[in-house]
Amino acid sequence: MSDEKTSNQMWGGRFASGPAAVMEAINASIGFDRKLYSQDIRGSIAHSEMLAEKGIISAEDQKAIAHGLNTILREIEDGSFSFSTRLEDIHMNVEARLAELIGPAAGRLHTARSRNDQVAVDFRLWVKEEAQRTAQALKRLIGVFLDRADEHAATVMPGFTHLQSAQPVTFGHHCMAYVEMFARDLSRVKDAIERMDESPLGAAALAGTGFPIDRQMTAKALGFREPTRNSIDSVSDRDFALEFLSIASICGIHLSRLAEEIVIWSTPQFGFVRLSDQFSTGSSIMPQKKNPDAAELIRAKTGRVNGHLIGLLTVMKGLPLAYSKDMQEDKEAVFDAAESLDLMLTAMAGMVADMTINAEAMKKAAGSGYSTATDLADWLVRVLGLPFREAHHVTGKTVALAESRKVALEKLSLAELQSIHPDITDDVFSVLTVQKSVRSRTSYGGTAPTQVRQQIRAWRKRLARA
Repeated sequence: MSDEKTSNQMWGGRFASGPAAVMEAINASIGFDRKLYSQDIRGSIAHSEMLAEKGIISAEDQKAIAHGLNTILREIEDGSFSFSTRLEDIHMNVEARLAELIGPAAGRLHTARSRNDQVAVDFRLWVKEEAQRTAQALKRLIGVFLDRADEHAATVMPGFTHLQSAQPVTFGHHCMAYVEMFARDLSRVKDAIERMDESPLGAAALAGTGFPIDRQMTAKALGFREPTRNSIDSVSDRDFALEFLSIASICGIHLSRLAEEIVIWSTPQFGFVRLSDQFSTGSSIMPQKKNPDAAELIRAKTGRVNGHLIGLLTVMKGLPLAYSKDMQEDKEAVFDAAESLDLMLTAMAGMVADMTINAEAMKKAAGSGYSTATDLADWLVRVLGLPFREAHHVTGKTVALAESRKVALEKLSLAELQSIHPDITDDVFSVLTVQKSVRSRTSYGGTAPTQVRQQIRAWRKRLARA
């Protein structure tokens, strides 16, 4: 059977001739929606089993359909299946091949369903499975950060605001900030899976069907919690795709912020970390260079993922209910974003796991920029009872004195400190070193090593339950 004749039959008797070449090009989605082949075949087998169970098709036809579909699955997976753009999409390619394999019984498969609910269930299944993979990748990345945090719970480094030294923190505490961020991403993924865990199969074109189908049966067979409750919404909803893209964008932003820090930290000027050769490249002209290309590419791919979210939001924003062909543009965005996110998460986990931490460089930088000035102000409030604004003023004068002497705060003499405020005692030196500053931050969620280790233990328990 020629492709053109098959295409005409699939479209129906209303169309006397095949589509023009340009229409075929713009209409066909098989170039990308072939990725849904496994979900499409699973959905069709579940649908056929339900039709046979309800007496809508015969058991013999169902057996032939299932055998034919499993044959097609093997053909696609071994590369012998021939995809045709004239047959538009994965659904019609599979159905046409099924007709070649089993004859007229193939025509009974599409009873009580439409391509509208067929693509909705295929795509939802794919996104749900991809979200589950994303959740596992996030758990692996969180686990890597917990290990690095445990290793460096007491390793001091500068904490920054405005990329200026602010107060000393520990590298373990910094790592735990990313645990919090990626754990929120994990939470969003799990919430999204819960929301999308409904089967649209059986909604048909938009109004349901008059056949006595059992949507609970097909939902269960496909691993969904339950069927969707409104046939119009079932075929016109792409919230699950938008939500996945939204999660991917937010997660991508977290990855990009981390990538930016790695790029900065790995410069000779900072020297906080050294990336392994596995996640770096050299220069074609400068032999001394070691470029953090993996981090830079993660940073760049975030823009790509964000663009997919904006693109699909724009596609969906003006669509009337129920289905419109515009929705064909949903898949490439999600497929590419999912592939990008998976690559980003995997690369980041590897990069963080095997990068070398230069604790000495971090310690040296932690004491620069008078980073313990806030500790001095807090001591003046806590010990001398000064109002904070007065303590802030005294501390500012102390920093100015240290700058003029070109020394760190803890190198000022007691007499020099008392020249600014006579009530200062030598107890003040107990808070002026970075190690003592860090150890003093014992408030819940603070940077003190005891607090960091407490959070690590708590997160390991949470991750084990996730």
